[in-house]
Amino acid sequence: MTMTNSAGATLKKSVATPSGRIAYVEKGTGPAALFVHGVLLNGYVWRNQLQALSDTRRCIAIDLLAHGDTEIDSRQDVSVTANARMIGEFLDAMRLEQADLIGNDSGGGIAQIFAALNPDRVRSLTLTDCDAHDNWPPDAFKPFLEMVAAGGLQRTLEAMLADKGVYRSPGALGPAYEHPDRITDATIEIYLRPFLRTEGRLRDFERFLLAFDCQHTLAIESSLRKLQAPTLIVWGTDDVYFDVRWSNWLADTIPGTKRRVELQGARIFFPEERPEELNRELRVHWGAAR
Repeated sequence: MTMTNSAGATLKKSVATPSGRIAYVEKGTGPAALFVHGVLLNGYVWRNQLQALSDTRRCIAIDLLAHGDTEIDSRQDVSVTANARMIGEFLDAMRLEQADLIGNDSGGGIAQIFAALNPDRVRSLTLTDCDAHDNWPPDAFKPFLEMVAAGGLQRTLEAMLADKGVYRSPGALGPAYEHPDRITDATIEIYLRPFLRTEGRLRDFERFLLAFDCQHTLAIESSLRKLQAPTLIVWGTDDVYFDVRWSNWLADTIPGTKRRVELQGARIFFPEERPEELNRELRVHWGAAR
């Protein structure tokens, strides 16, 4: 599989870890920056960051456990804490002592867990609209999880792939985007098709979703309150999943917070929709952290 952007195609690679063979793409040289995506997506969501920031960082976007092209054992833990543990294993496998860590959506929650438990491995932290504290899962996502618990995941994914308008609709992923009509059919295929590649992959993703529980973020709150890693928080103000008040909670909780930015009208997946704004903030943040 390839991941494409305006500059052409970048080959997806993989590396063996105790948590499985983790798929990733990378571009650039220099200090490593590790991008962590959220639920229903994969590393492709960060393509604009990899393209634009590769002049200043070795930008790496992974596929989480039960997502994209990452290959795992059907019996293993796929919780968000397990994903945070995988990040450490991935850094080990890549022989990286530290990384600038960037997370969005559930990937932002995973990034918090990893940073809280491994502060010495985080050169800097950037959190965009994401799960935090006891807001996991957020209320607006609970109907989707109820559908999954009722056994409807395969049918729902098939419907969104058969008619991409379903994906973009208000009852599905439409509210995650400021302009859902601009998300291409090809992008939706890249995000969703891997879940249906085999029965095992579908079951792994189902397990990932049904393991959502705020106990994982509550468990690391005391460590998060000691985190000194230079932290940037960039938040969309029109997010039905993660209200802007959570950006204030994170800024107040993490003592290393250097800057909190609100993007007016942006929604949860703004790293894909408004990359220039995030990329500009990342350049400033990384420069100051250095």
